[in-house]
Amino acid sequence: MKRPLVLGAVLALSVPLPATPAVAHENRTCAPDATAVSYSDGLDKLVRDGATVGGLSNVAWDKRSGAWVSSVDNHGSDPSRLWFWRDPADPAIVRDPLVLEKADGTPYDGTTADNEGLAVLPNGDFLVSSETEPSIRIFGRDGVQKSSLPVPARFAVAPAGEATSNATLEGLTITPAGNRVVAAMEGALAGDTDATLHRFLVYDLGRRGWKLTAQWAYRADAGQRIPEVVAYDNDSLLVMEASFSTDTGNAVKLYAVPTTSRAADVSAVTDLATAPSRAILRKKLIADLVKCPTLGAPSRETQTNPLLDNYEGMAVTPTPAGDVITIVSDDNFSATQFTRVLTLRSWLPNVW
Repeated sequence: MKRPLVLGAVLALSVPLPATPAVAHENRTCAPDATAVSYSDGLDKLVRDGATVGGLSNVAWDKRSGAWVSSVDNHGSDPSRLWFWRDPADPAIVRDPLVLEKADGTPYDGTTADNEGLAVLPNGDFLVSSETEPSIRIFGRDGVQKSSLPVPARFAVAPAGEATSNATLEGLTITPAGNRVVAAMEGALAGDTDATLHRFLVYDLGRRGWKLTAQWAYRADAGQRIPEVVAYDNDSLLVMEASFSTDTGNAVKLYAVPTTSRAADVSAVTDLATAPSRAILRKKLIADLVKCPTLGAPSRETQTNPLLDNYEGMAVTPTPAGDVITIVSDDNFSATQFTRVLTLRSWLPNVW
């Protein structure tokens, strides 16, 4: 069912979006329910003032700067950065990067943070999730850390907790209303004996700030990790599932969770494998990116579809012509991968 254009969606129309290129007789369907619009490698290996753009693991719209913003996940001892860019069809860096710093002014870097998730709060602050601990930190417009959100102890990387290193809080999003944050675990906790079951942390904004209010359970396809989650409506999520094989390359699917309005809180469930099926979020396949048209994209490594790369960042912008999905790949600063921006269009559901 098509989602009606609501007030939040009308405001989102100020986001500059790429035009659909005119290509005769080309099937642009990304089965089962999305259309490929464009791709660009304009940011790939770009150097600005001696710093290479790369490792982009997320994307969010920052209305105060009138640009998309993406964080570098980690790059050795380089300082943690936010890059600002415009035009998904032909992206270009539009200002100097913002360095993320601790309260004492010491920059975070690849040894102290692995910044995988990003959201922009209503007041303009940047919310960034790091896989290292993991953590969810709040940074001001000057890049200095102001506070953080609480993360339950069992989500810490083993042996301190039950999480696997490099498989913690990768996805991060805020609802259009700006009063709910959802953080998604890339992998399962050791205590959840079914490896396909992932936990989402839910934070709600109250009079005293952000409070952890629930955990949700989500079942990924076998062998898939969760690099990103996006709230495309106040009660709807778009989840990215991904995997990589040296034989076939990257595989990425996008699933909608049309409604979370009655999502069960599984905070007290020790092992999600014991939870009833009704406690698991229901999902609907929107796009299998391997089945997208190639759009003439090149590839530097083995890929079933050369359009694919290590896609990890995602944003959704509602328009009268459908929901525009902006996807960014993390090149890991590797010569065999691209920093690629892919644009899709779909009608995302908000009811079953």
